[in-house]
Amino acid sequence: MSFFSRMLGTAPDPREGVRPLWHRVIELAREPSFYSDCQVADTVAGRFDLITAILCTVMVRVEASDMRAESALLAELFVEDMDGQLRELGINDVVVGKHVGKLMSVLGGRLGAYRSALTENDREKLEAAIGRNVTFADGADEPAAAQCVAGKLLALSERLGGYSDEEMLKASGIW
Repeated sequence: MSFFSRMLGTAPDPREGVRPLWHRVIELAREPSFYSDCQVADTVAGRFDLITAILCTVMVRVEASDMRAESALLAELFVEDMDGQLRELGINDVVVGKHVGKLMSVLGGRLGAYRSALTENDREKLEAAIGRNVTFADGADEPAAAQCVAGKLLALSERLGGYSDEEMLKASGIW
């Protein structure tokens, strides 16, 4: 990118290449079976927990390829989206940055917890991480709910492993 392109903002946003992938993460987090079958709380906290769980699953796949830069771009889209959601919820502009910082810290911690379980295909470890990090509906059988979410994330991880990097970035009509 040239100096003038950077100064004038005429260069394309590199995040546009991963935006379909981000949108697919959001679509998957809205899958009704997570809320009905797996008993994830259909609340702001529950939806956030599910977005981060699915995003972590996708990021682990992306990091295992030649697309390491795309993982950082996905994290940037997460920040952009969470910033907008916080503002929509009425969080004051003065503290939005602080909240986004906390959300990024949460994402980093969960990525660390989920990464080893997903790369090792360790269902028990993943269930434990989900049990600690996902908000379930009131009265949910939390061990069964964590098993349900873990099964879906492991199945997603397996499906993602079967796609090329190009197919991953397109994200439409797959997985």
